[in-house]
Amino acid sequence: MGEPDLIGSIDQGTSSTRFMIFEAQTENIVAEHQVEVEQLFPHESWVEQDPKALLKSVEDCIETVCQKLKEDGISLERIKGLGITNQRETTIVWDKISGEPLNNAIVWCDARNGVQVHKLNSMFGQNYLREKCGLPVATYFSATKLVWLMENVAQVREAAEQDRLLFGTVDTWLVWNLTGGLKGGNHLTDVTNASRTMLMNINTLEWDNTLIEFFELSSSILPKIQPSSSDFGIIQSGCLKGIKILGVVGDQQAALLGQGCVSKGEAKNTYGTGCFMLYNTGKDIVHSTHGLLTTVAYQQEGHPASYALEGSVAVAGLALRWLRDNMGMIKDFSEAFELANQVDKTDGVYFVPAFSGLFAPHWRSDARGTLCGLTAHSTKQHVSRAVLEAVCFQVCEIFDAMKADSGCEPKQFLVDGGMTRSDILLQLQANLLGTDVAKPAMKEITALGAAVAAGVTAGVWQLGTKMNNLTIFRPQIDEKERARKMKRWKMAVERSLGWDLEAMSTAD
Repeated sequence: MGEPDLIGSIDQGTSSTRFMIFEAQTENIVAEHQVEVEQLFPHESWVEQDPKALLKSVEDCIETVCQKLKEDGISLERIKGLGITNQRETTIVWDKISGEPLNNAIVWCDARNGVQVHKLNSMFGQNYLREKCGLPVATYFSATKLVWLMENVAQVREAAEQDRLLFGTVDTWLVWNLTGGLKGGNHLTDVTNASRTMLMNINTLEWDNTLIEFFELSSSILPKIQPSSSDFGIIQSGCLKGIKILGVVGDQQAALLGQGCVSKGEAKNTYGTGCFMLYNTGKDIVHSTHGLLTTVAYQQEGHPASYALEGSVAVAGLALRWLRDNMGMIKDFSEAFELANQVDKTDGVYFVPAFSGLFAPHWRSDARGTLCGLTAHSTKQHVSRAVLEAVCFQVCEIFDAMKADSGCEPKQFLVDGGMTRSDILLQLQANLLGTDVAKPAMKEITALGAAVAAGVTAGVWQLGTKMNNLTIFRPQIDEKERARKMKRWKMAVERSLGWDLEAMSTAD
């Protein structure tokens, strides 16, 4: 029996980039490398990244892993394809003549487009486009970020007028550059990323002229949409030159694939920079009436798409980064977990991490971060625990909305993401949900999902492989205590609302 086939996986996230090599059809990681990527905060509620730095981080990770493989005597010829998973909604625009970005990437959690969104919602209502694209009109999605760029950045507007403008989410930017860039690079995206732009028709899986015209954009700037598992082109340079990109899938859908949740009724929750719960609805397009999103879960070439309901939380791990970088309360994330574990309750402290508004199920761009219930007795231990509980409370709100929309409870609450290394977080989550929480031993679920998407195209991977080694966290508080805590959380959320940016600038 020969040596097993290998699949590469690029995982370009908000906080870091990594490249991993998996043995096909297994969770075995042959080699990996990860680097942190910088986020820029030029103004209040603005979050940017340098597109060229994102690309370089990918190229550097690939080269480092290739070197490791060579040192271990592993042939690159065993790599049968490459998958890409990426932070979604993050908006990149560049010049197709020069190949240069025309602005920093506007990151998914950036809320600078609040004025444009407020104007559209005032005129049409937040749910005006839901039937077509599955999404509310919100700062979160790419189309409203593009509107801001067109209105506020002269070189973007000029490039559009001169038919030099290209748009893409991070996957598109990476594919275009890796497959040649100015020398014939492929301008492509997949159905999962396209479904996050507000420009794709959720029913037809194609760009919709009505949606494009609504935002006063041009179809010429948009990439071609393909199934998640399909051929996106050949890498043109570097140590992986000649290897095909055979899968592209947004990070949260990749986690769904990695967890093996490919059947209707299965759900997962990822705790990363933000927090994202997906519930697989199979071939059914379910339009939420409880503040959730309708999104594409996955599509294999030659097969119908699967859909999902999604609940999105803007701030999860980002709150720990805020504690570390902005407040100086912790040296690293593990210290926050240790501090939270040193007290058995928050003593009435509640934290609402609405740094750029609240996403699902509230969709309030006027909300801002709020710390409630402080007394002279409050310590950094209480605040750290409140920050972790805030993540869990937000997940509870989404979980309840998902049950209401789907009419049933997910069979198992599977979790993944960087924050799940904290047992205290997952125990708090089980307590507040009142249901078991299951964490697989495999940590790199999102990267695994990208490998699955590529492996399926290459014919070396089967969909639906389940995680075996699970750690289960069971609830340890009663329903009365759970209800009391949720009531106080809702009070804190109410206090976070109405902090409109324009009102703040005039009042302060």
